[in-house]
Amino acid sequence: MNIIKQDNNIFILETENTHYVIGIDEIGYNHHIHWGKKCNPADYYINDIGDENSNHTMLDEYRQELTPFGQTMYRDCDIKAEFDDKCREINLEYIGSSSTKDTLSLTFADKYYPLEITLHYQIFEGLDIIKRYSTLKNTGTGKICFERISSAQFNLPSVKPYTFRNTNGAWGGEFIESNNILDGGYTIFESRRGASNHNNSPYFIAYQNADENTGDVYFASLAYSGNFKVSCSRDLYGVTRVVVGMNDFDFSHTLNGGESLDTPPVYCGYTQGFGDMTRQMNRFCVNHLLPKQFNNETLPVLYNSWEATEFAVNVKQQTELARLAAKMGVELFVMDDGWFGQRKNDRAGLGDWYVNKEKFPNGLDELINAVNELGMDFGIWVEPEMVNADSDLFRAHPDWAYHYPNRKACELRNQLVLNMTREDVQDYIFNVLDDLLSNHNIKYVKWDMNRPFSETGAENLENPKMYSYLHTMAVYSIVDKLKELHPDVAIESCASGGGRCDLGALSHYDQAWTSDNTDGIDRMTIQKGYSLLRPTKTMRAWVTDIAGINKPCSLDFRFAVAMQGSLGIGGDLTKYSVEDLEICKKNIEIYKQIRDIVQFGDLYRVLDIEKDEVLLNQYVSEDKSKAVAFLLANGTRFYKKRIPVCFKGLDDNKQYKLTVQNKTYEKSGAYLAAIGIPLHIRGVDYNEVIQIEEV
Repeated sequence: MNIIKQDNNIFILETENTHYVIGIDEIGYNHHIHWGKKCNPADYYINDIGDENSNHTMLDEYRQELTPFGQTMYRDCDIKAEFDDKCREINLEYIGSSSTKDTLSLTFADKYYPLEITLHYQIFEGLDIIKRYSTLKNTGTGKICFERISSAQFNLPSVKPYTFRNTNGAWGGEFIESNNILDGGYTIFESRRGASNHNNSPYFIAYQNADENTGDVYFASLAYSGNFKVSCSRDLYGVTRVVVGMNDFDFSHTLNGGESLDTPPVYCGYTQGFGDMTRQMNRFCVNHLLPKQFNNETLPVLYNSWEATEFAVNVKQQTELARLAAKMGVELFVMDDGWFGQRKNDRAGLGDWYVNKEKFPNGLDELINAVNELGMDFGIWVEPEMVNADSDLFRAHPDWAYHYPNRKACELRNQLVLNMTREDVQDYIFNVLDDLLSNHNIKYVKWDMNRPFSETGAENLENPKMYSYLHTMAVYSIVDKLKELHPDVAIESCASGGGRCDLGALSHYDQAWTSDNTDGIDRMTIQKGYSLLRPTKTMRAWVTDIAGINKPCSLDFRFAVAMQGSLGIGGDLTKYSVEDLEICKKNIEIYKQIRDIVQFGDLYRVLDIEKDEVLLNQYVSEDKSKAVAFLLANGTRFYKKRIPVCFKGLDDNKQYKLTVQNKTYEKSGAYLAAIGIPLHIRGVDYNEVIQIEEV
C-alpha cells in the first residue's frame, strides 16, 4: 500500500491488489490513466489526444478525474457554477499536490475566478477500497453559485459495453436488483425524494463477464443520504464514464467568500467477482466507516413491539411482551410508535415528544425498570424529522414545516416534513431527544422517517435549493451530538423501511432497518440486494408474524432468513403457543452461538434463490476456523434427487466437521469446496443452519 509520485506528474494509488493512476499534463489538465490490476509503474504515461474534428473535441474524449463545465466539453460535467459576473464557465489549472503514505490531494484553481478545487484520495491497508471526495473553496469575496456538485468521476478501462447493476425497488421491495447493459447514451440512477434508497441506490456496480467469483467488477458507493445522482454514459469511442454525487435536480449551492464545501465521499474499488466486492466492503465498513462505539461489538437480539400493539401501547401489555421476550433470550426490548403526545393513530401527535400520561400514568420509567429487571436493555422509537398537523408543535410553529405560502401541503401518511435547515428546528429536535436519553435509561433509538419531501420551500434560506444537502447534514449532526453525549446508546436508521441505508447514514447510525417487508420468502431477495455493498451487521432482520405473503413458511424458516443479519423479533408474542415460544428460544440460542461469525465474517453467496431455487449463504470467520451456512428452499420444482452442495471460503488444507441432515461429516476445505456434500433438498420450506468447525 503506497502513494507513488512519478517525476512526470503521474500519481499511483497502490492498494493491496490494484493500481489507480492519475496524471497531470503540461497544460494542467487532469487525466485518468488506469484503474485495475497492477502494472510496472514506469510504464504509465499520458496519452496525447487531439481534436477529432470541429464536432468531437479532445476535451470530450479525455478520461478525467474532474470535468468542469465549459469550453468545448459537451459531455456530462462534474462541477457547474455561476460567478458574480454571470460567467458560467470554469477553467482550471493545476497548482500542486500533497501526499502521505495513504492520502493524496491534487489542487486546481480557476485561471481568473476565485475558485479552488482539491481532489482527495485515501487508500486503506489490506484492502482495494479508495475513498474519494473534493473540496470546493471560494477564495474571493463575492458569491459562487453551483448548479452541479459531483463527488467523483470514474472512467472504466474497457471499450466494450459494461453491465450496470443497481436496485429498482419500492417500499416493501427495497434492493431488488436490476442489470442493464449500457452500449450507448446515458443510464441514470437517482433519488429525488429526500432520502436515498427506496428505488435506486447511490452506487454503481459495472461488470463484464462476472459472477460471484470471477470477472471484472468496478464499483463505487456514495456516502450521502439525500437526493443523489449516478450518471453512467458510453460514447462513440467506447469510453464508459460514471459521475457520482448529489443530484442536480432542484439543487444549487452558494459559497460565499471564504467558504468551502467538502463533497460527500465516495468509496470505490475493483475486484474479481461480486463476492470479493462484498467482502472487501464489509471489512472496510466495519473497520473504517461505522461509528466507533459499536463497530467491533456484536449487536444484541432485539424485540420490537410494533406488530403486537401498533399505536395502542400501554405499560401493562408492553410489560407482558417484555416478560415473554426475556424468556426467549431477547437482550433488547424496543417500544415502537404510540408512546407520546396524543398518538392514538398516524393522524396526530408527531412532534410532541412527551410521554402520554394516559398510557403511562407513572411515566416511562415504570416500564423501563421492569424491562431492566428482566435482564434486557430498553429502546424506543422516534420520528424526529416529521410533524402531524394535529400536534401541539405544529399549532405553535406552523412555519417549521417545509411549505410554500400559497400552496396546500401534501400530507403523506398524514404528516409533514420539518424544515431541518432551520437552527430552531434543529435545537428543538436535539433538546427533546437529549432530554429523553438523559432522563431515562434508554440504550437504543429507532430513528424513523416515514415520507419523502414535498413543498420544499425554505423561507429561511437565501438559496432555498440548498435544502436537501443542509437537511441531510443537520440529521447527521444531531445524531453525532447525541452519540457523543450518550455513547452507550445505539441509533438505528429507518426511513419507512429501507429508505436510508446508504454509507452516509451508516457512517453516523449503528445499523439500518432493511425493509418493512418482513416476509421470510421476500426477504431472501431483499437481503441479497442489501448485502452487495453494505456491511452485514448493520442489516436488522426481524422474525414476524408475516409468514409468507405468497407462500406460507414456518417459524424456523423465518428465523433461518433473519439470522443472516442482526436478529430481531417482531411478532405478537401473546398469541404464540408454548411450542412457538420454544422454537423462538431455540433459534435465539443458536444465533447467539453464531452471530459473531455472521456479523463480522466473510460472506459467500454460494447458491442464489432466484437462479438455483436454493439459497446457500455462508459466513466464514477471519481465521477460517469456523463458518455457518444457511441452506433454504421455499419449495423446489420437479423431483430433486441428491445434489452436491459445496461450501466456500474455507482453508483448503484444514479439516472441518459439520452436521447436515442429521449426518456428521469430517472433510477438508478443499473437498467441501470442490466436491461438497450430497443433500436431498425438498419440502415446502426446507431450512437448515449448518455450523462448520475446524477439527
